[in-house]
Amino acid sequence: MPYHHLALAVQDMQAIHTFYEEAMGFRLVKVVIGKTPEEGWAKHFFYDTGGGELMAFWELHDESLPQDFPTGLARAAGLPEWVNHLAFDASDLDDLEARALRWLENGHDVMEIDHGWCRSIYTMDPNGTMVEFCITTAPFTEEDRARALAAVKQDDLAFSDPAASMRVRKAADYTRDR
Repeated sequence: MPYHHLALAVQDMQAIHTFYEEAMGFRLVKVVIGKTPEEGWAKHFFYDTGGGELMAFWELHDESLPQDFPTGLARAAGLPEWVNHLAFDASDLDDLEARALRWLENGHDVMEIDHGWCRSIYTMDPNGTMVEFCITTAPFTEEDRARALAAVKQDDLAFSDPAASMRVRKAADYTRDR
């Protein structure tokens, strides 16, 4: 089942807008401006991510709320930035490469990983949240499901195979080579 939207708070809406519209290719489609329950006000921005799903951001103007809050999903939880992240679907390998090039053209480094069963590209958004585009490249099997179910209850399973490949493409190298 698709989700409707995911909403996150921001400190710098201008930077978020530039990243999500230009680097990610998502279109700003709606803003709702109104009072907060705590007697302040907020802007709630919605971006179309495709497939009927939305990504939303809160720009808060409310003195009763903390003013210097962390915005990165993982760092706010006290975890490394690779743990809590946002992963969006790529339609095929050509789409995945086009999205990597778009990030590079917009000045963002790209980490690429072939996980064996999927391929992913990663970069950081202005909130400090890792974002990913991913495409599944191998079907899920009954063996995959059995292993996943076993892992829910036990910790003594063998490690999965390591990533087939990993590389980082630097935006500075990309723009210098063009």
